[in-house]
Amino acid sequence: MPANRRFRDVARIGPVQVATAYDGRGREKHTAACTAPRCGFSADYDSRAAAELAARTHRCPVR
Repeated sequence: MPANRRFRDVARIGPVQVATAYDGRGREKHTAACTAPRCGFSADYDSRAAAELAARTHRCPVR
């Protein structure tokens, strides 16, 4: 079953987008996902600060 999330509070830090959504159990999760072609980086975090730190320090392996 695909994740049907309603993202809010979306911010862009370089090529990475950080957004907030609720997971399937109703808990707030923060997602960081790279939008660069062929990068594939995305991760869920429990705090917004952790997601933003991951976005700031992310380096795309594909150039």
